[in-house]
Amino acid sequence: ERQPGTAQIALRLNGGAPTFHPVEVGEEAELRFKLSHAGANVVELSVDPGPEELTLRNNRTALMVNGVRDRLRVLLVSGEPHPGERTWRNLLKADPGVDMVHFTILRPPEKQDGTPVDELSLISFPTRELFSIKLHEFDLIIFDRYKRRGVLPFTYFDNIANYVDQGGALLVAAGPAFASGESLYRTPLAIVFPAQPTGRIRTGGFRPQLTDLGARHPVTETLPGANSFADDGGALDPPRWGRWFRFIETEQLDGKMLLSAPDGAPLLLLDEVGEGRVAQLLSDHSWLWARGFDGGGPQAELLRRLAHWLMKEPDLEEENLYAEYEAGEILIERRSVNLSDVPVLVEFPDGHSQLVEMMPVTPGKWRAQIEAQQPGIYHLRDGRRSTIVAAGDANPVEFADVRATEIRLAPVVAASGGAAVWLRADGVPDIRRVGPGRDMAGQGWIGLRENRQYLVAALEQHSLLPALLMLLLIAAAIGFAWRSEGR
Repeated sequence: ERQPGTAQIALRLNGGAPTFHPVEVGEEAELRFKLSHAGANVVELSVDPGPEELTLRNNRTALMVNGVRDRLRVLLVSGEPHPGERTWRNLLKADPGVDMVHFTILRPPEKQDGTPVDELSLISFPTRELFSIKLHEFDLIIFDRYKRRGVLPFTYFDNIANYVDQGGALLVAAGPAFASGESLYRTPLAIVFPAQPTGRIRTGGFRPQLTDLGARHPVTETLPGANSFADDGGALDPPRWGRWFRFIETEQLDGKMLLSAPDGAPLLLLDEVGEGRVAQLLSDHSWLWARGFDGGGPQAELLRRLAHWLMKEPDLEEENLYAEYEAGEILIERRSVNLSDVPVLVEFPDGHSQLVEMMPVTPGKWRAQIEAQQPGIYHLRDGRRSTIVAAGDANPVEFADVRATEIRLAPVVAASGGAAVWLRADGVPDIRRVGPGRDMAGQGWIGLRENRQYLVAALEQHSLLPALLMLLLIAAAIGFAWRSEGR
């Protein structure tokens, strides 16, 4: 229960569930919260109505906080060296905002070659430090063609599965070992994978192609060289990027398939597991795109989008509701991989609501535009997602403190030459007309200046009686007067 002298502040981040913070009334307070993602974050602050509120317009405010990720910490674990390993390193090291820890398993610990320890150039794999003590310090874990070689016990794979469930990100680029008995699927990580291997490795030249879902998903839509679809989902143009020559045959269990082989077999799957995310790339030939083979392809852009989706960047969310205020208008954009046309419910600052019909722009994307009729905070909902946008000043200065005091009114009173008189229980003061330069208030009265200033805006003249009738009346009056005088 709220104590006297305290207020309960509700803090909402990006339209989510509120967190409550008790603060002392009239004192500054510091509220701490954690941003859910990099980029624009909308923070809404509100307080419940008090017992003697003059207005509720100043009980809420909103501010935009731009989150910047300090450094993206990536753990890259590679299996046997292969041509694509250098591509991963070049891609991650080219970004100055990425701190990468890269380990390549060159040989299992049980392999001995008789070389003295002081002459070895390799270091022991710090498994306990990486996969137990510091695991949650990494933002993204990548397994590149990794296979079980006795280096990581099952306990550490269980730690990684829990890491994903608690909000971590995992990207697996599968090689031939994924279809063998040394597959990562035969570890506790299997519970987070959206596809299981069938044991077959498919070889032969093919061009990866977008699925119908992939053409609408922000991770793969508009990729240069991709195949296109008609409005009814039918194929239009084939892909124009280079060929791959191997992929691991799998059975899709969950998640969303964005890339497939020509026969529909999965190549790229995304899934959300608990609070975290997983991506499975079921081929180790994506590096051919980076080398420009057969025309190449957008490998760097694809992997960049994958990493940002795994990091929950708002621009790559497949279900997203976005709004911004610009030049007196509120621009609304809704994105969904489902093609259902859903209106957006807009709640205005004064409390009334309006359903806004969205216009399709591209498959999976709708837009609308409404007039911001009043300043303040607008809430938008589409049934699944919600967001807020501040139009103009969400808390105008004239509503910051609406209490009338002599100190606050003094500048207005002085500028107008008036006076401030407070209403009392014994009645309303008398209103008197006073001339310019006279006192405007006194004991029990207040003056209304008589300036005698006016402006004639228009003039209309009308005859009281018709002219002929007036002449007759005048003549009758003259005749009556003459007759009376003659007597």
